[in-house]
Amino acid sequence: MQPQEVIIYDQLTPCPYLEGETARLPLRQPLAHLTQRQVDRRLDVGDRRSGYMLYRPHCPNCQACEPIRLNLESFRPNATQRRVYRRGMEMLETRVGEPIVDDERIKLFNLHRALRNLERDDGPIDQIGYEEFLTDSCCETIELSYWYEDRLAGVAITDVGKSSLSAVYCFFDPTIEGLSIGTFSVLRQVEFCRAQRRQFLYLGFFVAGSAHMQYKAKFHPHERRLNGVWTTVE
Repeated sequence: MQPQEVIIYDQLTPCPYLEGETARLPLRQPLAHLTQRQVDRRLDVGDRRSGYMLYRPHCPNCQACEPIRLNLESFRPNATQRRVYRRGMEMLETRVGEPIVDDERIKLFNLHRALRNLERDDGPIDQIGYEEFLTDSCCETIELSYWYEDRLAGVAITDVGKSSLSAVYCFFDPTIEGLSIGTFSVLRQVEFCRAQRRQFLYLGFFVAGSAHMQYKAKFHPHERRLNGVWTTVE
């Protein structure tokens, strides 16, 4: 049987989530474009996508990365989240389509990283970096863009499975107050899933020791993949 993927990179690196930890994130390249059902299967075992590559942590001394998803048969937003969603629907226009690469999105991406203290040593992202990270994809990928008073306020890059969506990355303008665009984006993707009768929205990894990951645990109930089993967290 021919291999479906090849390993492109497999080295120990400093952990991108926890200071002082060592990560092993083997990058695997599918040899063909993934179908929606194949996307579902890879998400179910904990895979994430970066560009054309898939990865799943195999770290030597740490198991802090816990895949997290919302099961839309059980998830219910709380009162605060419902208010965020209602206000976002009133104030933001959502556009759904193929991912776009342009100066406006790259500028917003870098603004979000700078103001949210997410900058990396390699400096601001450029067009090639944006494409390699987000829009060059091994599967069907869409963009949800959020517009506030006719200007781009946020972007969510989302992979499409048969029964699921995967929130790959969201960035937004942190200077816009009162809209909680990050929370709104998760809830908007939840409703997009429901409208298309999809069951799961994958949110990537939850890492208890990472301040930037804490927002994911605020959506209840959710499921985390613990010791290879999806477990409900109320």
